[in-house]
Amino acid sequence: MDERWRVARRILVIRLDNLGDVLLATPAIRAIRRALPRARIVLLASPAGAQVAGLNPDLDDVIVYRAPWMDPDRVLPQDPSREHAVIAALRRQGFDGAIIFTSYHQSALPAAYLCYLAGIPLRHAASIDGPGSLLTSRHVHPPRPLHEVERGLDLVAGLGIPPHGSDLVLVPRPSDREAMMELVEPLRRGGRPVIAIHAGCSCPSRTIPPGQLAAIADALSRELGAEIIWTGTAHEVGLIEGIRAGLAHPGQSVAGQTDLSRLAALLAECDVALTANTGPMHVAAAVKTPVAVLFALTNPPHAWHPWGVPFRLLNRSVPCAICYQRVCPRQQECLREVTTAEVVEAIAALLEARKTSRGGLP
Repeated sequence: MDERWRVARRILVIRLDNLGDVLLATPAIRAIRRALPRARIVLLASPAGAQVAGLNPDLDDVIVYRAPWMDPDRVLPQDPSREHAVIAALRRQGFDGAIIFTSYHQSALPAAYLCYLAGIPLRHAASIDGPGSLLTSRHVHPPRPLHEVERGLDLVAGLGIPPHGSDLVLVPRPSDREAMMELVEPLRRGGRPVIAIHAGCSCPSRTIPPGQLAAIADALSRELGAEIIWTGTAHEVGLIEGIRAGLAHPGQSVAGQTDLSRLAALLAECDVALTANTGPMHVAAAVKTPVAVLFALTNPPHAWHPWGVPFRLLNRSVPCAICYQRVCPRQQECLREVTTAEVVEAIAALLEARKTSRGGLP
C-alpha cells in the first residue's frame, strides 16, 4: 500500500446512488476498515444510501448529500449553495483521502472534483475518462464482467488493500431482531413457510405489475401453504392494500412501518423474499435470506444479482434488454411474460434448499 494511504487517519468513502449500491460496496468498506483499523471512515451517500447509518460497524459516520449527477428524475433545483455547503462540510472534517465507488456506467469525476475542491489530498477511483489531476490514483478494472461487489473489492485492491471476505454488511438493531422474531414465529404454525413480498420499487420500469403480484401471492398461499408478509415504504401502502384487497389470503402488511433496521430484521426471519430488482433484494441478501427476483432487464443481471445467498432471477429475454430506462415503453414484457407457475417453482426450490441446509427444519 502507498505510504500516504497507510498513514491516512480520516477516510471518506463515496457512494452516491441508491441503498442497494451502498450495500454492495460494504465488502470493500470492510476491507478498508481491516487494512486501516485506526482510521475514521465516513460515508458520503444519498438520503437512500444514508439509511445504513448505525447499521454498519465499519462506518464511523455518514454524511447525506443529494448529488445533481445522481438525479435521474431531474427534480433537484439548480442550487449551487448545496454543493458549496457539502464542500465546506468535507473541508471541515479534514479528510486525508477519498475512495469513490461507482458503477461501470457512471463517471467518478464529479465526485472527484467535489473532493478536489474540498482539499482532500488523496483521491482514488476507477475512470475511463481523462481525469487530469482530479484523481491522484486512477484505477482500471479488468475487462471481464464484474459484479458490483467484485468491482468494489477490485477498486480498493488497486490501493493494495486485500479483501476481508465478501459478505454484505448490514446489522439490524437487536431490539428489532427480537420484535420481528415475535412477529414471524406465530405465522409458522404447522411448519408453514413465511415469504416476504416487497411490492414496490423506486424505478417504474422495474416495478412488478400489481396484477401479476396478486396472482403470485394467491398461488404461494394455495400451493405452498405460505404465509405472506408484505413490505414497502409509506408511499407504497396504497399499492399494497390494492393488491391485498383482491386476495383470498391477503397476508399481513408492515408497509410504512419499517425503517431499514426493522426491514432487515424482518427479512432475516422470513424463509424467502420475493422482490423486484431493488434495494430490499440486497437487504435480504445481506441478512442471508434467499431471494426470488422478478428482475427487469433494465440493468445487467451479472452486475446486480443478489450476492452471497441462493437466488433465482425470473425474466424473459427481450430485444430491448439492458435499456436503463426508468419508464418502460414496451409494457414490461421482460417481467409480464414470466408465469405464476415459474415463480412458485422457483420459490419452492429455494424453500427446499433452505430446509436442507437447516437439516430438515422448516
